[in-house]
Amino acid sequence: MANAPFAAITDYRDIQALRFYAEAAERGDVDLAALLLAMNRMSRDQGRTPVQWDASPEAGFTTGTPWIAVNPDHVDVNAAAQVGAADSVFEHYRQLIALRHADPVVTDGEFELLLPEHPAIWAFLRRGRDAELLVAANFSADAVDAVLPLDVGWADAEVALASHPDRSPQPPPSWRWRRGSR
Repeated sequence: MANAPFAAITDYRDIQALRFYAEAAERGDVDLAALLLAMNRMSRDQGRTPVQWDASPEAGFTTGTPWIAVNPDHVDVNAAAQVGAADSVFEHYRQLIALRHADPVVTDGEFELLLPEHPAIWAFLRRGRDAELLVAANFSADAVDAVLPLDVGWADAEVALASHPDRSPQPPPSWRWRRGSR
């Protein structure tokens, strides 16, 4: 879900945001249009909009009137639209859950954090008796180079799951490699 396009102070319900806006308006020393733009990015209400379950009225969240407006993009961006869509977040999580159930190293493997000080890369190993799993994720918006402290055996590892497998030859933002037998 994306941030809702709140355009007026009456779109907000967050008491802190309403109070802040009222105080700024009373002082008269703030560009209220700019303040609304900032609030649209920072308000807690963005995390409080109704879950967009489907494309129906009120996004399938309620048959009544929700306490805060449903994002109008719910017609296209909703949980039902994710089901069966190969590149969707829903299907990626479905694959993650399947991997968790199929491969004991995911839950039972010993954890080793790699690159603990890297500002953008979260990488770790899970080691079990019969297999190892490497997880590497880029949490920045840019391609990032990083050298992982791995032995040469990882060069032939199989990719178990990637969040963007179509983005080769550059590594996708999130990879899971597996080596060893099941």
